[in-house]
Amino acid sequence: MPKNVLITGAARRIGAACARLLHGEGCNVILHYNRSDADALGLAAELNAVRAESARVLSGDLSVFSSIQKLAENAVAQWDGVDVLVNNASLFQSVPFGQVTEQDWDLAMASNLKAPFFLSQALWSSLKVKHGCVVNIADIHAETGLPGFPVYSMAKAGLVAMTRILAREMAPEVRVNAVAPGAILWPEKDVDEAERVEILKKVALQRRGEADDIAKAVRFLVGSADYITGQVLTVDGGRTLFR
Repeated sequence: MPKNVLITGAARRIGAACARLLHGEGCNVILHYNRSDADALGLAAELNAVRAESARVLSGDLSVFSSIQKLAENAVAQWDGVDVLVNNASLFQSVPFGQVTEQDWDLAMASNLKAPFFLSQALWSSLKVKHGCVVNIADIHAETGLPGFPVYSMAKAGLVAMTRILAREMAPEVRVNAVAPGAILWPEKDVDEAERVEILKKVALQRRGEADDIAKAVRFLVGSADYITGQVLTVDGGRTLFR
């Protein structure tokens, strides 16, 4: 039986790369999106052209609790339950310390921490039956913080802690791990050439990673890591070596 995989924020970038790679391994994929409907529908059509009825699309605002619950219910109903949850959706917004509003806090925590927790909880019954797994997309900056992104960094730190805590709570039937990307793609905000050069100077491999590098790590944790749980796999080209 193929694994049924729910990927949040699956329409573009890392989420879409995970969807394509896991689909190529024979998985059925449920593509969650919030606003990127055209990208999500296009990706589903692409995957279904390869294997009919193997990709489906669900929308939902992960900042709203009722929407999180509905997404979990609809995901379970697509096929025969959910085997894998990939918590990828994330709000990456720069709000300097001293300027953070309550709304900034709530939005960052909702996508990066609240939604992964409540989706994991809502899908626990299905994941237990399937002896499935959860993979959280964290960030190397969860440890020390990214300047200008204090709330985002704290939310990702919470996600790393959640990974380890839920690995105990959801054991022994369900494994929970995380992938921590480094310089993978460039942010969708403008990053000038000088800034890119400075970032790559701090990467041992002297190059930026690709979305597929993260997708391959997710594939490993899903399909080849039956005795690994509560771990964070760093995929950063050696950037953390320069701290």
